[in-house]
Amino acid sequence: MTRLFLGIIGRDLRLALRHGADTLGAVLFFILAGALFPLALGPSPELLRRMAPGVIWVCALLAALLPLDRLFGSELEDGSLDHLLLTGLPPALVALAKMAAHWVTTGLPLLVAAVPMAIMLDMPSHAFPALMAGLIPGTMALSLFGGMAASIVLGARRGGVLLPLLVLPLVTPVLIFGAAAVDSARIGLAWAPDMELLLAILAGAFPLCPLAAGAGLRAAAE
Repeated sequence: MTRLFLGIIGRDLRLALRHGADTLGAVLFFILAGALFPLALGPSPELLRRMAPGVIWVCALLAALLPLDRLFGSELEDGSLDHLLLTGLPPALVALAKMAAHWVTTGLPLLVAAVPMAIMLDMPSHAFPALMAGLIPGTMALSLFGGMAASIVLGARRGGVLLPLLVLPLVTPVLIFGAAAVDSARIGLAWAPDMELLLAILAGAFPLCPLAAGAGLRAAAE
């Protein structure tokens, strides 16, 4: 079972390397969207420092949404979803493997891109640990909630329109606590409570989202 699970992740990573447009598009969207805020808000360093945590987290959330409509959609279109469900791996683990691959191909590049984004927005260097520590579980939670929503709208008409409407309310607490942790670190306050709440969300999403996504995959295959 572990071999099948890792095989699905490896398959998705190879496909992502072969067709890197989704990953590149997400990273470019993240950078370009963040670059628009200084143009709209003005070049005031103090304003940019205060807005930087929220800007980075909002841009990361929106960038992570971009590849979600293809997370299961391509398998449904070419019929490989049926083969994945017939491998003997439970649908929940199939969904979890796809979510893990989404995080590796989207979440990790966004983590790397967040550093120059923070420098561009003049974020204090002492807030960088809170930013990275929050983005790791935060982007994982985004992949879990996004994968669950993508499976629910799989095969639905105008599913690409419904997907953000499902994901955004679910990930709002992630956005709130992630940005609050960075802002607390920026002004010298303790950011551990916000991180603990962020980890609690991830701990709840880790078992529940794959189960819900697996049910969605079964319904779409039927």
